[in-house]
Amino acid sequence: MKWQNDHIWWHPPKFCGIKQVVIPTELLWKPDLTIEEMTEKDKAPPSPYLTIEWNGRVILSNDLMIVSMCRMQVYKFPFDIQSCNLSFKSAVYSDKEILFETIEDVFKNTEWTHQLMRTQYEWLFISMTAKNKTVHDLTNNQSMIVYTIKMRRRSILYIANFLVPIMFFFSLDLASFLISDSGGEKLGFKVTVLLAVTVMQLLLNEILPSSSDRIPLIAVYCIGMFGLMMLSLLETVVVMHLMQKDSGTEDNEADKDRKVSLHNHDGEKKWTHCSCACDVSAEEPPSELLSVAREGNSSQLTDESNALEKVSDELREVEKALFLLLNNKNEDGKPGYWTRVAKTINKVFFFFYVTVASLFLLVIFLIWNHAQDE
Repeated sequence: MKWQNDHIWWHPPKFCGIKQVVIPTELLWKPDLTIEEMTEKDKAPPSPYLTIEWNGRVILSNDLMIVSMCRMQVYKFPFDIQSCNLSFKSAVYSDKEILFETIEDVFKNTEWTHQLMRTQYEWLFISMTAKNKTVHDLTNNQSMIVYTIKMRRRSILYIANFLVPIMFFFSLDLASFLISDSGGEKLGFKVTVLLAVTVMQLLLNEILPSSSDRIPLIAVYCIGMFGLMMLSLLETVVVMHLMQKDSGTEDNEADKDRKVSLHNHDGEKKWTHCSCACDVSAEEPPSELLSVAREGNSSQLTDESNALEKVSDELREVEKALFLLLNNKNEDGKPGYWTRVAKTINKVFFFFYVTVASLFLLVIFLIWNHAQDE
């Protein structure tokens, strides 16, 4: 700060050419300067000295370490640009007693600030503007200087630690369409990817500032990716249900054929135990008739057993052929009805999924790119 004291002056040639002196700050009056946005007391020690020039100008250089409040707009986080104000005014004096003035040249203020800055950490300084204004207090008007600091957030860490991993998870979800729907591996894989995105949402809740009236784009991006992956998971559940329904129908048909073949075998076994009538003469004695009957029955039974074995072998071959025919429908290129429906749904959903995801990502990144251009 610099101000003019009309009660102090001297002629340098009469005082050994001395043009300025340094004295303790307690010896002279100083403006009671305050910052409206300051939320905590200044933590830096005040300067113990000030400088007086021969023409009465007083110069006070004092470092401040303050914590100020700034309403942040995080809609385009992490590609956001923030503007924060620092308003300097007197605590008790009116504009008739103290009138603040500043350099309003934006280029000079920006260059001067760049020279004084040492580190910027998360934020990159863009520019600083200053404006003189008069505000009305409860009793009188006061002079005020408002400095507006414009800065951009460093976004590279958020891109590497958040945006790119979610894109990797989305790519894995797209690659899961190549997994077969017949087993449960595809369903488990999609659930794992969805849980990973949920963990990323929890991390976003910790790093995202809460002082905003609108939902940030990065939250929309995360919710959109989560919604697409959840829709993909539901589609997988539907497809697997349809295929399981078709396989259940094939199993029922196979069971029916097995029951029919078992009934045929039972009939054959019953037929083997049936007796057969023989044509014999009534004049022959019982013993001779018994021996002839035994010989005839044994030969006839032998022929019948051989015939039955041939028939049973043929029935087994027919049963085996029917079983293979039912279980190898896919090999003949004729899958079941529900399997064909599931494959059609899978193809249509894949093209729909890729189209919607591409449009969503394009819109999000165009808005973020517009934020960076600003």
